Amino acid sequence: MDLAQRIKQLASKRGITIAELERKAGISNGQISKWNVRSPKTENLEKVAKYLNVSLDYLTGNSDSKNTADLAAKDTVFTFEGREIPPEDLEYMKRLLRGDEK
Repeated sequence: MDLAQRIKQLASKRGITIAELERKAGISNGQISKWNVRSPKTENLEKVAKYLNVSLDYLTGNSDSKNTADLAAKDTVFTFEGREIPPEDLEYMKRLLRGDEK
């Protein structure tokens, strides 16, 4: 799978178009479709990887492993759509996953 296809697949899983991804990641419209014939700028790749919450290695096909983290990890910053999840929301998520009703 080439770079643009991998990005398209990741965007699709998140329910967004490539154009939306480019806008939200802060890169120029139409850039991603050109990445199969022209090498992307590293900073643009980093923006897309960060927005999609995957490593550069995964994004570029050098690894089949997405970054995963344990929700209980104390030294990990968790994000959703590029924004940090507040600590009180993380605690709420943990309670839900444990089956606690409080």
